Amino acid sequence: MGCSCCSTRCWLIAGSVTGAVLCLLGVILILVGNTVIEDTVKKEAVLGEGTTAYETWTSTGTPIYRQFWLFDVQNPNDVTNGSIPKLVQRGPYTYRTRYIPKQNISFSENHTVSFLLPAGAVFEPSLSVGSEEDTVTSINLAVAGVYNLIDHVVANLLIQFSKSTLFQKRTVKEMLWGYSDPMLKKTLGVFYPYNNTFDGPYNVFTGKDDITRVAYIDNWRGQPTMSFWNNTYCDMINGTDGSSFPPFLDKERPLYFFSSDICRSVYGEYESNQDLKGITVYRYALPDSTFASPTVNPDNQCFCTNYEATKNCTMAGVLDTKVCTGSPVFISLPHFLHGSSDLLEAVHGLKPDAEEHSTFLDVEPITGFTLRFAKRLQVNMMYGPSKDIKILQQIKQNTMFPILWLNETAALDDKTADRLKSALFGRMQMLEVVQISLIVVGAVLFVLCLIGICVQKSRSRKIIA
Repeated sequence: MGCSCCSTRCWLIAGSVTGAVLCLLGVILILVGNTVIEDTVKKEAVLGEGTTAYETWTSTGTPIYRQFWLFDVQNPNDVTNGSIPKLVQRGPYTYRTRYIPKQNISFSENHTVSFLLPAGAVFEPSLSVGSEEDTVTSINLAVAGVYNLIDHVVANLLIQFSKSTLFQKRTVKEMLWGYSDPMLKKTLGVFYPYNNTFDGPYNVFTGKDDITRVAYIDNWRGQPTMSFWNNTYCDMINGTDGSSFPPFLDKERPLYFFSSDICRSVYGEYESNQDLKGITVYRYALPDSTFASPTVNPDNQCFCTNYEATKNCTMAGVLDTKVCTGSPVFISLPHFLHGSSDLLEAVHGLKPDAEEHSTFLDVEPITGFTLRFAKRLQVNMMYGPSKDIKILQQIKQNTMFPILWLNETAALDDKTADRLKSALFGRMQMLEVVQISLIVVGAVLFVLCLIGICVQKSRSRKIIA
């Protein structure tokens, strides 16, 4: 019996030691495994041939769409007699964009890569409410242009000679991509020219020497900063282009990105965790202060260049982009979301909604890849009273007129989601299962054997007694 007890005790001791070793291996594997994962992610996040990041970066597989909602004026004749415009939005009219791969990709010795972003738009009837030939009544781009750009006496002569009106009826296609204007004798369109044009060149860091700067813009159009705003702060080009960020995100730190559409850098703040096809992503949204007036957000002071339109920089919600585009266009969030009440009072029919009209990025926190986004902007032009322009003599107030708003959006497709989950997250989950299994099995074995040893000791004491 003594030998049997000794044998049992030896097995229990061996089991407890084995359990402790398994626990220790699990802990070691967590430390070593996390290092291995971190090194793998850093390697695959570099923008270089053969990496996951480079394959995603150069791919045009995930479709990017631009949805447009155009504002249709219901009472154009009444407006010229002093009434407030009544608007109804028409849309979406959807186009596939960014379907052309990056061009002129060139790596340099200072660990940067340069490229051009070609622009193109293909109409998607199945994702639209109607045809490109649908018509809307909108502001006359030429009239609004001369109102803002040239002497009003000269503008009145041009308008009267061409018999132009404040509002005009145009097809969706014409408003977006261009039409021959009878007054200015040139092609006008909200996004003209677009097809066969390029954005850039961009020059970004590859991350090969410093992964914390991967995809950060080194320069745009050959310059490390802009020169539009005549201010060091506002002319900064911060962060990436928004398509990806350095790996291992920190929720407490905002994500900076540059948007050439609005000629400025902005940032997103962490909002919530989201599930995207089984992958956890961090949602970052533009803060309300992005287009706030300088009286609320002093950082925006240098973006205020039109004192008349913004009521001496006290109006919130609009950005005058004339300094970088040359056109008298104001950018805002759709339906003047987070804008001053004056903007909404000048027109009827707008209903700002944060859920529908906010811009956001859904970024996978380990890799830094943007897997879903929605960039929502509104294009506006201003008109107002003028004693010299006959068709504007009855207008009672300056009006920021919304022409259209757009939602540029893309989301992770099933094929790419499966590839990411199997190539990276699958391995991580497998490693996590092994780590937890070793710790749990080891802990259970150690505790059970320890209990067994205690029970055996208790029995031995009773026998001796």
